[in-house]
Amino acid sequence: MDATTRRAVSIREQLPADGLFAGHQWRVATKPFVLSGKLLDELENLGRILLQFYRSSNLLYRHSVSGKQPQWVTRYLDLGKPEYLIKLQRDDRLKTALPAVIRPDILLTDEGWIITELDSVPGGIGLTAWLNQVYTDSDTEVIGGKYGMTDGFSGIFDGANNIHIVVSEESATYRPEMQWLSTVLGSRFSVRNPDYTDWNIGDAIYRFFELFDLINVSNSEKIFTEAISGDLLVSPPPKAYLEEKMLLSLLWNRNLRNFWQRELGSMFFKEMITHTPQSWVIDTAELPPHAAIPGLELTNWQQLGEMSQRERNLVLKVSGFSERAWGARGLHVGSDLSQADWSKAIECALAEFNLSPWVLQRYHKPRRIQQEWFDFESNEIRMMDGRVRLCPYYFVVRNGDSATTQLGGILATVCPANKKVIHGMPEAILAPCTVVSDD
Repeated sequence: MDATTRRAVSIREQLPADGLFAGHQWRVATKPFVLSGKLLDELENLGRILLQFYRSSNLLYRHSVSGKQPQWVTRYLDLGKPEYLIKLQRDDRLKTALPAVIRPDILLTDEGWIITELDSVPGGIGLTAWLNQVYTDSDTEVIGGKYGMTDGFSGIFDGANNIHIVVSEESATYRPEMQWLSTVLGSRFSVRNPDYTDWNIGDAIYRFFELFDLINVSNSEKIFTEAISGDLLVSPPPKAYLEEKMLLSLLWNRNLRNFWQRELGSMFFKEMITHTPQSWVIDTAELPPHAAIPGLELTNWQQLGEMSQRERNLVLKVSGFSERAWGARGLHVGSDLSQADWSKAIECALAEFNLSPWVLQRYHKPRRIQQEWFDFESNEIRMMDGRVRLCPYYFVVRNGDSATTQLGGILATVCPANKKVIHGMPEAILAPCTVVSDD
């Protein structure tokens, strides 16, 4: 047995008995995914940019509520939300609360890297922590180091007595990875069911459930009541507007450009615009001038359904407050659909506007890369011609204006090149990332 085979076997043998993703498998990489030093520098800098983007988005919502910014911003961001959640997220005692974990989804394209969306309740924390540990040895150093993910996650609860990771049934796929993570972190950490309430003052809750699913999380009212009172640290905070994909569309909205340039600063604003796809919120109203799509003569959104396949270099996706807003379940690539299916998707987006808005994005095709993996059926090394999604995990250290971000690790998901949407699947290779010198 050669060294590569031994390593692949060793990695598989180190999988926890209950796995890391319930009912899901992936292909084992023979080595980490390699990034250039330049790209790593850019991704390390990205953390503080995204933290400032969340601060600015939080401020935009609050200023829209108070009338200092256009009221249509809160109209968009509150669509489909129950009144009690809207009231909760506007509570002054949560005024500055922000997510403590930030994970962008990044595609590598021929033109550079593109952030397709942001996630503040991300899966993959435990998985990436495990990958970083099992791929680190005397010959290999991964980004974030062996304990970057575990130290980062633990660090966001500094000062809390006990940390309860509440996992809903909707998020049950990720329960095994969080169980592994809590075991590694020690007795302060425990994975809890949605009906758990036996915590104490000074404890913390990590909310591993989506806000659209509160009806199925019986302890959510108690969690948020005690978060507001200050008796319980809750992360991420119950702010549904910070979990909307449409935030990137608002970034691109020309009516808000002065706000973004002022709050982000010209350098951070330029970085965000450079590395995010042009985006629009699909509204039932006539197409406003600021939403015009360059190269297309549209007077209303319905006309999108009449576009030719060549014109449909676009992605349509549910914005956020929906069970279809994760795992590629509510995503349509325009150029990959028939005219009838694309038109149907547009009609669906328009019909659901008041319940769960959709966003439209320019599609940036990931470039092809090569990644080795080990085929245990044939007992040989194979090379995948694929496309990759990078997921850096940033942990927010400290609070308020003194908050900074720490890059804990980067998960690479490599899918076969014929897959239009990159996400976890049996054919995907999952690997931590390492860096190679640009010299």
